[in-house]
Amino acid sequence: MLKRLYKIPVIIICLAAMACAMPARAQEKEDSDDKPGKEISTVLTSGNKTSVFDSQAHYTFEVINPTANPQTGTVSYQVTTEKGEPLNSKEIKVNIGKNSSEKYSFDIPETHIGFYKVNFMVNVSDYDDTVRRVFGLQPENIKSKNARPADFDQFWQTAKDELAKVSPNFKVIPMPKLNLDNREVYLIEMQSLDNYTIRGWMTIPITKNKNKKFAVLLRLPGYQLDLQPVEGSDNDLAIIALNVRGQGNSRGPIDTRKDEFIFYHSEDRNKYVMRGVIMDCLRCVDFICSQPRLKHDNILASGGSMGGYLALATASLDKRVALCSAQNPILCDIRNLKGEVQWPITSFEKYIQTKPGLTMDKVMDNLDYFDGKNFADNIKCPLIMGVGLLDHFAPPNNEFATYNIIPSKNKRIMVFKDLGHEISQQYKDFEGRWMRDNFGLF
Repeated sequence: MLKRLYKIPVIIICLAAMACAMPARAQEKEDSDDKPGKEISTVLTSGNKTSVFDSQAHYTFEVINPTANPQTGTVSYQVTTEKGEPLNSKEIKVNIGKNSSEKYSFDIPETHIGFYKVNFMVNVSDYDDTVRRVFGLQPENIKSKNARPADFDQFWQTAKDELAKVSPNFKVIPMPKLNLDNREVYLIEMQSLDNYTIRGWMTIPITKNKNKKFAVLLRLPGYQLDLQPVEGSDNDLAIIALNVRGQGNSRGPIDTRKDEFIFYHSEDRNKYVMRGVIMDCLRCVDFICSQPRLKHDNILASGGSMGGYLALATASLDKRVALCSAQNPILCDIRNLKGEVQWPITSFEKYIQTKPGLTMDKVMDNLDYFDGKNFADNIKCPLIMGVGLLDHFAPPNNEFATYNIIPSKNKRIMVFKDLGHEISQQYKDFEGRWMRDNFGLF
């Protein structure tokens, strides 16, 4: 998603309060140091701006005591694996004077590659707190233990062959009442795998030059999102927001409740919802390449969460995708998600209980064909990926296990140590510059 996408309205609520002045009393003056606003706090500083280290991790934990009361107690840390298995810990006794602060340095003696959860805790006279973080050691060496199915490529070639037999019946419908400040809005419609009708939106800069061709941002949807026409200030870029089957204006035969979409027909890999969803993305690339006003060799597939996963899959299966941007992609190294995250594992477990004879092993065997990690082998185009170390849906171990497989010689991963299932404005700004550089949009 580019910096210029979506102008999100911001409502600023201003509350003004006036207090009447009253004569100060002696006791109030004596107690002024303990008035609200002067509270004990902590500051955790990582020894690395990404909290990714070559060897052991280093942190500084500062406890600030602005009160008139000395604080005694302990400062400690506890390290666990991403699955919560306890590892190292350390506790030190502290004595923090009134109106003062103390810093405590910790070198964490983990040596094995991978990511670890670490909790820093302060327990003193008037204050208890826990700061939760994640750090990594040599993540560029992380490798998945889970194998790719031997017939993975054939499985997807079969799906592509089936898609090719479906007449796309592309429709481009002008929607002038929805036009944005500087963009024409079109409803797009096409037939995808299983003759399923999918829809989305295309916005094109308003120009008097009817021969002008535009590079394309293909925005792929997050889980159960209803994508709308996308605004942008870039005069060289068409933006397509695709709603895959079962989402947004592409609901129809598939119209699940939010928690049911992810496991829809997961008992059969040939009917699993993601097979059709991924083919919807490829059909949209077909659409782009059918349009004379769009540059067929300047396509950026981009998305976050499920959209990031779909960007990986689309770039893997369709070489017409020139650039790939995957932010916090879900469903990576799926077998390793169990014990690390609740969703979507709990959703599959719930589904299994409704299907007599269906087992988690069977579902996992099917999901191997939809694992983001298993698409990574075939991604040759330039790629950027964003990872939040505190992500509860796309853990960093799984993200790096996927990223490390990608053979593209032009790839970059951006790590955000204090973020969860999100990326920062820094990523969005970089994505815009990166796209323009690669497409020669100056």
